[in-house]
Amino acid sequence: MATDTVAVGRTRGGRFGLARLAPNSATVDTLEIGPDALAAAVAEHENAGETRWVWADTAATYPSLLAAGIRVARAWDLRLVHGILRSAHAVTDDHGLRAATHWDADPSVPSVGDTLFDLGDAAPGVPDTLDAAIEEYRRQTAAIAASTTPGALRLLCAAESAGALIAVELHAAGVPWSRRTHETLLERELGPRRAGGLPTRIEQTATAVRSALGDPTASLDSQPRLLRALHRAGLMVESTGRWELAEHDHPAVAPLIAYKKLMRLYTANGWAWLDEWVRDDRFRPVYVPAGVVTGRWASSGGGALQIPRSLRTAVRADPGWTLVTADVAQLEPRVLAAMARDTALAEAASGRDLYAGIVERGAVGSRAEAKLAMLGAMYGATTGESGRLLPRLRRTFPRAMQLVDDAARTGEDGGVVHTWLGRTSPSAGEAWRHLQSRASDAAASGADETRARRSARDRGRFTRNFVVQGTAAEWALAWLADLRTRLAALPEVDATRAAPASGPVFERRPHLAFFLHDEIVVHTPVAYAEAVAEAVRESAASAGRLLFGTFPIDFPLDLRIGDTAEKG
Repeated sequence: MATDTVAVGRTRGGRFGLARLAPNSATVDTLEIGPDALAAAVAEHENAGETRWVWADTAATYPSLLAAGIRVARAWDLRLVHGILRSAHAVTDDHGLRAATHWDADPSVPSVGDTLFDLGDAAPGVPDTLDAAIEEYRRQTAAIAASTTPGALRLLCAAESAGALIAVELHAAGVPWSRRTHETLLERELGPRRAGGLPTRIEQTATAVRSALGDPTASLDSQPRLLRALHRAGLMVESTGRWELAEHDHPAVAPLIAYKKLMRLYTANGWAWLDEWVRDDRFRPVYVPAGVVTGRWASSGGGALQIPRSLRTAVRADPGWTLVTADVAQLEPRVLAAMARDTALAEAASGRDLYAGIVERGAVGSRAEAKLAMLGAMYGATTGESGRLLPRLRRTFPRAMQLVDDAARTGEDGGVVHTWLGRTSPSAGEAWRHLQSRASDAAASGADETRARRSARDRGRFTRNFVVQGTAAEWALAWLADLRTRLAALPEVDATRAAPASGPVFERRPHLAFFLHDEIVVHTPVAYAEAVAEAVRESAASAGRLLFGTFPIDFPLDLRIGDTAEKG
């Protein structure tokens, strides 16, 4: 069945236009409607057949549709796609896209507008008119068609746009959250909530730290002041990090580490966080697709990417529902093996723990060494113990190591690198190039040369990791998009088993509830738990085939079904 492409945007006098576009992006016909008719028009198109919606900014457009009970299957997010194409090395003829700088914008925050069928506000500076949307879509499709890798770029842009839909849906459905469980945990860890003061256990622990330091007025929350207090007590540390503190035998160390842990829980996920972010048994964080330069997601509210392990017991399914939680084992090293077509590394990963497989192949002596060496290879820790182990990896897995080493050299030379599908790293910038040029001058000082070498190494570490982390983010998007489609195909449950807090679109069907880089949580009626688990596995395998074809790499999942998202 052919897919209709329909552009959406504002017209005159607060009205909206829907323009059906031909495969060559020419306008076939246009419908102009009032704001109250938008949801019905979108629903009619969705019911009639497959539609790809082209709009300025998913985070501005989609929330009000979800609130009206309408889920769309496909979209093309012009703002996100513009961000990919303006920097893509594969785009050789941009058809004026890079000159359209009004599309260069930071993401907007998903929200329902003042009226139910309002399109909301697009990201600042992004035009939301129908004419502007059509014009930009034509630029984008032409730039992709003329690029050196049109198939890969088209797939990346489609995956990015699907991710934008999923981010809004995750916010709308929310993470099922038990306030009572959360409060019980806080009281157990911190003591009862106190108005106008810190919880009792934090104050008691702070007193113990000050007593051990012999300084009753020591400031524990100011890094410079705490360091001075530690130095006065004979603890000559350079930071207050847990691992450095733990290397010293001093009576202040244990209570200080405990104090920092308690304060982190209190400030990041304490009662104030609970009051602000949990409503109607749902935690609704704000996700930002491509919020990180590599394409990884970020969060602009609620700290969704930093939920402590202890709080996972508060992630609790509704009655009659359960959670299917899955995360990928060693995603980035597996992606590296596939990108490099390194069959030796793929065989080490096949059907087992990848680090154990590296040990079995004789590259290193222990799993800990295998993990240290592989992370060093991908993240640029090429000195110390990691640097000592890297030559062994290069002998055993030459293709994989050459890929990241080449990416590092390109970065050190000021070049750009790209992911498997074509997301391209930022350029080095004028300040970086000026520093390198100044250091190469015959009159350059030793300090100039040192700074330039350090800057080059830093950029090399960045590009070394960019290609792997960015491609892993692409795999995760493909996983999410495929799983979203499979979940939508499952039938709804009857109204007596509904979960109303998940909203009108998701209250009667399995849906994604959480995503973090390489982990997902699906909230599902208990009756569909096994079907959802199978869909999660199948979508992971499908994502691998979509990106890497028949290359023999697997992406095994640690998959659990239960009332909470607690890890084993």
